[in-house]
Amino acid sequence: MIHYALHCDNGHDFESWFANSAAYDKQAKRGLVTCPTCGSAKVEKAIMSPRLGRGEITDRPPRTPPAPPASAKTPVAMMSPPEHELRKKLNELREHITKNADYVGSRFPEQARKIHYGEVEHRSIYGEASPEQAKELYDEGVEFHPLPVLPDEFN
Repeated sequence: MIHYALHCDNGHDFESWFANSAAYDKQAKRGLVTCPTCGSAKVEKAIMSPRLGRGEITDRPPRTPPAPPASAKTPVAMMSPPEHELRKKLNELREHITKNADYVGSRFPEQARKIHYGEVEHRSIYGEASPEQAKELYDEGVEFHPLPVLPDEFN
């Protein structure tokens, strides 16, 4: 297990554990590493001091990550087979969209408006929008949906 200090583009600092550095890279590339405060997927590793071992070898599993502060609680659930099937469908939806829609990045609000107002031909797009931009689109009646982002199956 590897522990990273992380920083989002909105200035929030947080920490997370990953199986290894490749697991972090894979999840970050897929947009699965998100800020628990604002939900931004624009996350980078922050500078942190290395943690040195004591030199002893034990059979203990890696230490569990510290519990988040009481104000940063995250909803959790134990899922039955129907919920596992729904989770599978959400992953399939995300994969379908990312394979078949045009990625427009931070231009999402602008492109969504052009499509909504008929300035360009309708097509499926995906990208990023700040909470403020999403609210403005919603207030204008532009139909869009959050792209489902789920943690890896065994995290």
